[in-house]
Amino acid sequence: MQALIVIDVQNDFCPGGALAVTEGDLIVPGINALMTGFDAVILTQDWHPAGHSSFASTHDAAPMSMMEMPYGPQVLWPDHCIQGTSGAAFHSDLNTDAADMIIRKGYNPAIDSYSAFFENDHKTPTGLHGYLQTRGITDLVMVGLATDFCVNFSAIDAAQLGYRVAVNTTLCRAIDFDGSLDAAKAEMKKAGVTLM
Repeated sequence: MQALIVIDVQNDFCPGGALAVTEGDLIVPGINALMTGFDAVILTQDWHPAGHSSFASTHDAAPMSMMEMPYGPQVLWPDHCIQGTSGAAFHSDLNTDAADMIIRKGYNPAIDSYSAFFENDHKTPTGLHGYLQTRGITDLVMVGLATDFCVNFSAIDAAQLGYRVAVNTTLCRAIDFDGSLDAAKAEMKKAGVTLM
């Protein structure tokens, strides 16, 4: 059984958004076309409360600077994907009707959540693993935004949980901040993730 995991294809990560990923919108038609070939389709949605601890504005800090949090180092992001805003909404062309499930993440104000499986403490689960287990799903294909952060963390966590994981890199786009894309690709390969 195989599932397609579509990571954070939201307005704020697309051109014109608060944390825009170059060409983030160009992957949408390909993702929609891919959805028909899977036993399950799961969408993830970044869903931050205003004033989230990962926002640079919360700390009067420069966006993309680093801060040490109780759970480890944290990039301080521009305010993005705030609950109920148009920026947090899925891209309007994304076929959300095809989704079996939508996993919201990053809603705890005290901790960020890149992965579809765990918050950034790498312990607090989102519930996705339990859902996939009850559906009997063993194989995952991941697409979406951004390759070097949320896709990367989701793929590595999935591999460590025992799934066979592939990332379709043609249907992902990266932030590529300070060499983060090359580092993410190396980390995914090391974890046993197949890059397609």
